[in-house]
Formats: sequence, structure tokens, C-alpha cells
Amino acid sequence: MLEVTDLKCVRGERPLFAGVGFRLESGGLLYLRGANGSGKTSLLRILCGLSPAEAGRILWNGTPIGELGEIYRQDLFYLGHHNALQEALTVDENLSFCAALSGTVATSADIADALVRSGLRGCQGRLVRHLSQGQKRRVALARLYLTRARLWILDEPFVALDHSAIAQLATSIAAHLAGGGMAVFTSHQQVDIGTVPAQLLELPA
Repeated sequence: MLEVTDLKCVRGERPLFAGVGFRLESGGLLYLRGANGSGKTSLLRILCGLSPAEAGRILWNGTPIGELGEIYRQDLFYLGHHNALQEALTVDENLSFCAALSGTVATSADIADALVRSGLRGCQGRLVRHLSQGQKRRVALARLYLTRARLWILDEPFVALDHSAIAQLATSIAAHLAGGGMAVFTSHQQVDIGTVPAQLLELPA
């Protein structure tokens, strides 16, 4: 369970949001919405422990995330605006490295399956710098199929994807929730994710 209470964020001297709270349990989905500049990405980074909050608390299974350290990070998968890929490495090397960072050993078969599901069959040996922006985004998303994290935090995951890739990702998120996982996501696109009703959290402009 992820529980957030009275979260406040200030950037410089500018308050972005305050009093933010929600509770997300197994199988739950939270849709974070707000205008550009309202603090959506800042909130996601705070949830991941990557940025400090001005006030409030974040509990994972009843314990503050700051006290959990690596335990929380292994339960978490974060996809930000940037794909976080090494351009000089191959697709296979990037996915193997990312899986290892999360404590998972990804076999060649695991990676091949993840790429098929991402629409990148046979791309294991290609250098990332030779891929299109859409293909790079698909490689970043392929990490979802290699992670065992229970909590997915996704910042605009549908950007640069075509219709078929959007449908595949929505199906994958729905399957993750059906298996007891949780997800928090932002999106400027209206996407149906299975039959799970999403909690809506809207940040004021």
C-alpha cells in the first residue's frame, strides 16, 4: 500500500502544490492530472524518493519510504520524461543493465520476449543511437516487462507511441494491476486501461 498525506512541494520560492494526499492499494490505479507547470513531474519524483518534499509523508506498507531505502527502490519502477538509455550501448546491453540495477537477472530469452511485446522484434543488437525517438521510447518501456516491481510510476508513458503501442502498453498496465500491482501515471492523452476505475488526482494550475 502507498499512502500519501499532506504533501507540499516548493520550487525556489514558488509553491507548486500543498495538501496532496491519496491512498493506493493492491490493484489500484491513480491518474495524476494537471496543467503544465502544476507540479505533476515534481510529485512523481517525490513519490520515487528522487526529490524532497517541503512537508508531508509518504508511507509504503506503513513505513516512511526514507527508512526503507533499497527495499522501496526494488518495489518501484519509474519511467520519467527521459528514456534513461545509454546511446552508445545496444538495446540488449541497455535492458540487461537496467534489469541488473533493479536486482533482476534478464536472460536473452527474457529480453527477446520483452522486445516482441514492445514491437521491437529482432532489435537486440542495434545501437540505441541508431533508433528513432519512438523506438527509443519502446526500449524504455520494454523494461516494464523485465521488472518485478509492484509499484509503477509512469510520467507521460504514451508519448511518442503509435496506436498499437499505446494499446499494448495499456494492456500491460491492466495486467499488472490484475496481478496485484499498482500504478500512478500522468498523461495528456485519454487512454482506457482495462476495466479498473482510476482514482483521479488533479493538481491546481
